[in-house]
Amino acid sequence: MLVAPSILAADFLNLGRDIGMLNASADLVHLDVMDGTLVPNISFGFPVIEAVKDMVTIPMDAHLMVVHPERWFETCAGLGVQYLSFHYEAAGRRTASFISMIQSLGMKAGIAIDPDVPVEKLFPYIGKADFFLIMSVFAGFGGQKFIEETYERISTLKAEISRRGAASLIEVDGGVGVGNAENLRKCGVDIAVSGSAVFKAPDPAGYIAAIRVA
Repeated sequence: MLVAPSILAADFLNLGRDIGMLNASADLVHLDVMDGTLVPNISFGFPVIEAVKDMVTIPMDAHLMVVHPERWFETCAGLGVQYLSFHYEAAGRRTASFISMIQSLGMKAGIAIDPDVPVEKLFPYIGKADFFLIMSVFAGFGGQKFIEETYERISTLKAEISRRGAASLIEVDGGVGVGNAENLRKCGVDIAVSGSAVFKAPDPAGYIAAIRVA
């Protein structure tokens, strides 16, 4: 299982140090972009990604928690983002066209959903999207408690992906740590996003390794 620590939980006064640690120990760097409209919070914007892009040596995985995410696809491509997800809640009927737009820009396209969106809403995009981001908390804030129903949602999605013989990956974000990493892997998770648990650990690099091999 790949590990994508979210720098939303990093020490922004020592971001260069934390990015260096991730380069040496993580598989991807997760970037949470919030607009205060789709979700009830504001995180960081593209100037921060611009500032870190030359320091990051592993793939950047950007999660757009914004309305009109299509406005930012070209910006993300220009900044070197390799994995880009947007919310189904923000896209609706435009979901398929958004996937195509992202892929045409050379990035892997992902669809994110909050816990109150039926996972079956993703089924039409299996084989089209490169990955699906299942939120195990409600998007907008770090440090929330993992929602236990997530296991069943992931298992349902994984079963349908397997039934169709598709290669779409499953990413999970929210309340992820060593304590639930093994169960998530068994359910079919390919990429685990972890923020607070990693950066609050006494040994963040060791914690990332423990999630990966759970």
